[in-house]
Amino acid sequence: MTLDAVVFDLGQVLVRWDPYGPFVGRMDREDVEAFFEDIDFPSFNHHQDAGRPWAQARAEVLARFPQHVAALDLYVHHFADALPGPVPGSERLVRDLLDAGVRALGLTNWSSETFHLAEPAAPAVGLLEDVLVSGSVGLAKPDERIFRMLVDRFDLTPETTLFTDDSPTNIEAAARLGLQTVTFTSAQDLRRELVSRGVALPRT
Repeated sequence: MTLDAVVFDLGQVLVRWDPYGPFVGRMDREDVEAFFEDIDFPSFNHHQDAGRPWAQARAEVLARFPQHVAALDLYVHHFADALPGPVPGSERLVRDLLDAGVRALGLTNWSSETFHLAEPAAPAVGLLEDVLVSGSVGLAKPDERIFRMLVDRFDLTPETTLFTDDSPTNIEAAARLGLQTVTFTSAQDLRRELVSRGVALPRT
């Protein structure tokens, strides 16, 4: 079936994300590693993506790991430095999709309190028709409920919608709901895949 919509993950798909960025020149790498390990950063970050306020997160770190509060404050206050710029080729791909009459939307795991920094780092975010932000709705991928919300909110037909994400786990969740999927590796590879599925895009 002809695709009529492409839904993009944002982090590492449209905008690069480096959690070490806020600490460069401000904190020794080994201390950052200790901070990330002690708080179990992947789990910690998922809670932020799912809507936990940063003030609440800070209170929890203060209670359990008071030695790491300063590191958390650095991360939050300098979060813009965690976004070193756009993923190469992604903005051009979004523009070409729009020119081809294909809807371009976003579905991201992102704190609602820092999401405003996404577009300045990667202008392609501002080209999207809309973005469903996990932190704003209290659900985060790979929870299948956020994919159902995506389909309902934007009136999508799963069979003619393609979702792309760099996380295989998120891709599997989307596929279970009937969306077409592509694991993102590069904008050029995604472009080739879209062309193979019948989308009229320039090859470069």
